[in-house]
Amino acid sequence: MTEKTMLPQEILLAEPRGFCAGVDRAIEIVERALTKFGAPIYVRHEIVHNTYVVNDLKEKGAVFIEDLDDVPPGATLVFSAHGVSQAIQKEAARRGFQIFDATCPLVTKVHVEVAKLHKEGYEFIMIGHKGHPEVEGTMGQLESGIHLVEDVADVARIAPLQTERLAVVTQTTLSVDDAAEISAAVKARFPQVRAPKQQDICYATQNRQDAVKVMSPQVDIVIVVGSPTSSNSNRLRELAAKLGTEAYMVDDASELQQTWFEGKSRVGLTAGASAPEILVKQVIDRIRALGAVSVRKMDGIEETIKFPLPKGLKLDAQGHVMNIGDSQLHQSS
Repeated sequence: MTEKTMLPQEILLAEPRGFCAGVDRAIEIVERALTKFGAPIYVRHEIVHNTYVVNDLKEKGAVFIEDLDDVPPGATLVFSAHGVSQAIQKEAARRGFQIFDATCPLVTKVHVEVAKLHKEGYEFIMIGHKGHPEVEGTMGQLESGIHLVEDVADVARIAPLQTERLAVVTQTTLSVDDAAEISAAVKARFPQVRAPKQQDICYATQNRQDAVKVMSPQVDIVIVVGSPTSSNSNRLRELAAKLGTEAYMVDDASELQQTWFEGKSRVGLTAGASAPEILVKQVIDRIRALGAVSVRKMDGIEETIKFPLPKGLKLDAQGHVMNIGDSQLHQSS
């Protein structure tokens, strides 16, 4: 077989990959709400950015909306993992919906920090992607005083009202390297700027990017399983490409093209934090059908973090949702 027609022989699986604790929690909130209250359960925005997950929950009775006008009186409403603005929270409460907040606790941490520092007179520079629901939610914690920068060039254009009390926050799903570069530009222009106590970029985003950095030099092509709307999935594909490895992102196995794999002996495979493992397995099956004979899982960090569920969604010993109580899921590191 010539090199041109050679097809993959081995698949390297990145570790970790796929669901993070925040995504697990968000999906479970919707599923438990459906179990307890029955369909329909309304969800503002896609619960997580994955087509398969959203369609699966739709089949179970979840209704995804963007406008609160589309939620009938007395309904149960879930906020997505990306978080929402103060205006949305207040309006939903005013309308009397039963609300469960599936905002990732690591996003909530950023919201809490913004509220705390705002009371101390701080303005904010937010590093993130315009229009992303997490960015809209974080910027919407305040009526004013948050300035969005998407790249280094934006840093020169922002005009805070004062620079004595200025703090940086970031979208949790950014490229670690890009965020560091933009943060350095912010620091250069505003030397007194306050950095986050802990990095805002979440552990799962960091771990998946680190795994791609290790994997990319060892493979001929990288496949990222993730939906086009998934920020952290897009960053994984971009990172692999930046490292010099041909890289593609697919929503599922049907999007794989045989021509991608011609002349490629070893395939690297990973998945964004909102992509379920079933999609990874389907991609593996498709690449096996092209000739891959082995699958090897790479060494990597084992993630053990779990986030507690909101009150009112705890299961009893028979697996039914209890009327009261809080989840006993614990967080470990």
